[in-house]
Amino acid sequence: MFHMLRKTALGFAMAITLAGALSVVSDEASSGPKAKAVIELYTSQGCSSCPPADKLVGKLANRDDVIALTFPVDYWDYLGWKDTLASPANSARQRAYARARGDGQVYTPQIVIDGTTHEVGSHSKAIKRAISKSKEKLQNARIPLEMHTEGDTLIITAGAAPTNTRIKPATIWLALVKKSQKVKINRGENRGRTITYHRVVRDMTPVGTWKGEKVSIRLPKHHLQNTDADGCTVLLQQDTAGPVLAAVEMKNW
Repeated sequence: MFHMLRKTALGFAMAITLAGALSVVSDEASSGPKAKAVIELYTSQGCSSCPPADKLVGKLANRDDVIALTFPVDYWDYLGWKDTLASPANSARQRAYARARGDGQVYTPQIVIDGTTHEVGSHSKAIKRAISKSKEKLQNARIPLEMHTEGDTLIITAGAAPTNTRIKPATIWLALVKKSQKVKINRGENRGRTITYHRVVRDMTPVGTWKGEKVSIRLPKHHLQNTDADGCTVLLQQDTAGPVLAAVEMKNW
């Protein structure tokens, strides 16, 4: 069953505090790694149309030019099965995208590409075309973004905007990501199935703001490792649901 919701208010807070974890300094510009497309799958354990999309994301995550993330949503829990990975913040992020695009399209499975366009999450050819188009569209807006560790410190560095380029301020998001999670579903549309979810976002919080100049953020890694996550992904994104200007991931701590 293909599941869809109309446009609604955000209704949920998206920020989660990482107490005592943030320090920001400005520096000179530097180049970063080659830009990758970001795909965000909005899925639900209660949606019978979602398993093909869940499987596809596992394949896309292996591409060198893609960063894949899965955001389980909670708005189908009333169908008979409470999604064990879902978060109200994930549902709020998906609705924010629908408002930003102006089309009100909120459904599962939905894949959002680079924060700008969306496709049905199981339509492989359409998604691959959208990835190619997005790369071309955003190629002049990409910003260098790097992440590495020094001892117990995770260091995130966003480079400067190109000279004479006007780019709006952007949010630096930190997503804590679980590589994969198998779930046995006992009720609802997927009753009796065991489904594997890939690159599952377990927590996502803004950790800084980028205003066009190079900026570095330092986070104590041990706080992040004490979570249900194997690694993390950082997004540099305009507004709360705008274009993703850069992304980098650390798949394993």
